[in-house]
Amino acid sequence: MLILSVLNKAYAEEDGLLDLFMQSLKQGKDTQRLIRHVLLVAMDRPAFLRCRSLGGVRCYRLPAAAAKNGTDDVSSEQLYMSDGFIRMMWRRIRLLRDVLKHGYSFVFTDLDVIWLKNPFPSLNRTREEDLLISSDRFNGQPADYLGNELNTGFFFVAASNRTVALFDEWHGARSQSAGMKEQDVLNQMKRRGSFGRLGVRARVLDTARFSGFCQDSRDARQVTTVHANCCRTMRAKVADLKAVLHAASRLNRTTELRWPAHSKCSKSWRRQT
Repeated sequence: MLILSVLNKAYAEEDGLLDLFMQSLKQGKDTQRLIRHVLLVAMDRPAFLRCRSLGGVRCYRLPAAAAKNGTDDVSSEQLYMSDGFIRMMWRRIRLLRDVLKHGYSFVFTDLDVIWLKNPFPSLNRTREEDLLISSDRFNGQPADYLGNELNTGFFFVAASNRTVALFDEWHGARSQSAGMKEQDVLNQMKRRGSFGRLGVRARVLDTARFSGFCQDSRDARQVTTVHANCCRTMRAKVADLKAVLHAASRLNRTTELRWPAHSKCSKSWRRQT
């Protein structure tokens, strides 16, 4: 199984999101063996060099020609919904579409998702399903992809003509979606019937197992991944994910665990003066 993630210079800084992601894979339950399946796609040279310095993980440099002939620099931190953030998200969808066209199924994970357990058993995928995707707030109905707002920070997609058509339409919608991030466009597409028209069979992942800062799981022992969603800055994500990773290390030594408050992420939305 291919596990894909995308990084830039800011994501790759020491003691940042890249290091936390790799630390979670090394420390998680039955996750260390998954490292050999990880492919980290670097959007710039500094990120690629940092990736190569880690050792034991595969790294790929996204060609500059794929980003407006190399003139669209997104190596620095891109704040949520900034122009650079939106460009980076759309570049990611183009990459993932190309991977599907080469016949590869994969799990995509943002680097601000830490893996506490091997998530594959919890995916419970059947052969009929094309897309298993996370949600910020789960309404309890996995088949209700219309009623759940989809989150593109963690998902599995099976390579098929249906999913290639979905990603073609998704990326093609960029030109008519100025100022919108790719996640919002996908949610718009599902409401307009694209999934049904293309025959894409989707299921939403329960936040009890695929948790996030928007909606913590009530049972920490079920959790496989934790996403630093509902958070604006990288510094806040790193601080609060470190706290979660530290708390998770105590799972085997206590009968009850409460996640720490995501205080830095909550404060990240306050207007800076």
